[in-house]
Amino acid sequence: MEAKTITPKKPKNKPNKSKGIFGKSERERKQSIFIFWCVVPTFLLFLLFKIYPMLSAAKMSLYRSTGLSSNPTFIGLENFTILFNDPVFWKALGNTFFILGVFPIATMLLALFFAVILTQGRIFEWEKTLYRIVFFLPNILSMVVIGMMFMYIYDFNLGILNSFLDFIGMGMLKHTWLGEKETVLWALTFTMVWQAAGYYMVMYISGINRIPQDLYEAATLDGAKPMKQFFVITLPLIWEVVRVTITFFITGAFNLSFIFVKVMTKGGPDNASQTLLNYMDSQAFMNANYGYAMAISVVVFVIAIVLAVIVKKITERDVIEF
Repeated sequence: MEAKTITPKKPKNKPNKSKGIFGKSERERKQSIFIFWCVVPTFLLFLLFKIYPMLSAAKMSLYRSTGLSSNPTFIGLENFTILFNDPVFWKALGNTFFILGVFPIATMLLALFFAVILTQGRIFEWEKTLYRIVFFLPNILSMVVIGMMFMYIYDFNLGILNSFLDFIGMGMLKHTWLGEKETVLWALTFTMVWQAAGYYMVMYISGINRIPQDLYEAATLDGAKPMKQFFVITLPLIWEVVRVTITFFITGAFNLSFIFVKVMTKGGPDNASQTLLNYMDSQAFMNANYGYAMAISVVVFVIAIVLAVIVKKITERDVIEF
């Protein structure tokens, strides 16, 4: 028998899609145009309200200006020379770094503690809801209201804090909390932590709730205690959330300290609570030294960027998928 030769069938030609000048189909081109027009307004607003003010501030730091004059005098780096020889600036810088050191650590530890308790603690569901509302409540209140409230709490004669110390027989620990150099920064930082902890607690709760419960059950069967489960399971799996919040802590420390110092202490006593943003504000709007204030703002911007880059490098690690 003769072997039959099988001729392979030629594949059917697929209809050619019309290609644009960049090799894209008409549909892809329309999608690109749509995305472009969605992004452009946001980008223009970013340039207008973010980039332009920063460049304008950097430019104005090279001038002597009251902020009202239409003809500022160009003085080069003279503002920075005066700045680095200003003792109040160095005091404000030290206070700012104190807050940047204490506020992020205290807030993160407190927020993580409550987040773990409310997600893994043996408490009723209605209690979890109640505590979340209570802890998040300070973020709903105006920061000016919070500042005024803590001014009364710290009051020497009528404040709740000193009254409580008298009640428990520890009156020797009473202080004029906002009027003494040794205590004013600690009092301000505690106020900031109280205001911010609930916000970051909610972020950590969201991250913890994404972790499969099977991992905790397996760890419990293996005999792992809750503390070990936190460091082996919880913290590594929410590390990306923690990294993001650390960056937020830096910007939050600048913003919160500015508002609470302005409301509660005005930088006193004797500049003991003065921060960089408050010193910049007083130079610009009280001393009419606008160019000098912009020089301070440039320093604040550089510090924030450097700290953000350092934090990013230090906390960088491989993402754990689950």
